[in-house]
Amino acid sequence: MKSDIFKGYFFTVIATLSFSNVYIFSKVALNELPLAQFGMIWYAVVTVLCLIFAASNKKLKQLAHLTRKQVSILLTLGVLEIITTTLFFVSIHIIPDPSVTSFLGNMFPVMVMLGGIFILHERFGPVEIFGGFLALAGAFVISYSGGTTLDTIFIEGTGVVFFNALFAATATLVVKVHVKKLSPELFNLNRGFWLLLFSVVMFFVMNESVIISVRAFKNTFVGAILEFTAILTVYHSYRYIEASRSSIIQSLKGIFVLIGAFFVFKTLPLPHQLWGGIITVIGVLIMALAQAGLLKNPFSKVADKKL
Repeated sequence: MKSDIFKGYFFTVIATLSFSNVYIFSKVALNELPLAQFGMIWYAVVTVLCLIFAASNKKLKQLAHLTRKQVSILLTLGVLEIITTTLFFVSIHIIPDPSVTSFLGNMFPVMVMLGGIFILHERFGPVEIFGGFLALAGAFVISYSGGTTLDTIFIEGTGVVFFNALFAATATLVVKVHVKKLSPELFNLNRGFWLLLFSVVMFFVMNESVIISVRAFKNTFVGAILEFTAILTVYHSYRYIEASRSSIIQSLKGIFVLIGAFFVFKTLPLPHQLWGGIITVIGVLIMALAQAGLLKNPFSKVADKKL
């Protein structure tokens, strides 16, 4: 049991480090490339890697034995991944500082927690809920623009990140339920295939150019490898630890993105955005520590004494 938990956290740490760099490399590439051209190159690399990895691990045999229910699950995930990933890269493109995008993404574990409670019937105590509240409060602080109307109160891109987190949480819960029946390699291949297909269609619909600079291609290529690594290790982590625990640790990526963005783009969030980011990190840490049993409800001891 302890060995499985260690494996789960190990995979999650690898995923977090890899995904942190996805923010940086994709931001650099999207500064030069239109989204459709970027997506076609990015997911061509991801899909080829998925095919090679799945074939080397003899996981492609599962395709011949898929049930109708499993096919419908993969199709559903394909649609969710297209929506989620498109929203993710749109938010990366819209919001100038990728660390702000990453901190706002801490809405994701809160939505996974809510989904875990209401759909998977996972148990969360008041401490975890308090941590979730802090994460949402921090996200509000980050996204606040100083306006007083609904159109101006949040920075541009906040709504995109919100819906990205919503659809990503939905996909996470679907994967969590079925990850023991289907291999992570197959989930990753399914994701890459549908995203590549969507990107190719959009490339021709929008009549994009095939010309690309060497610099943009390198950044896209490296970023695609990092995403492949991140997604695969995330799927593997779900085999050993709860989806909520895995997603909470992933939320710490904002710290790494902040450091990377500073060195690459020479940018830092505004003071209130930085404080909001710190609040979200504290919130998800509280959720993680409570799930690990290191933080307990302080009122439970009082109740026990009264009994």
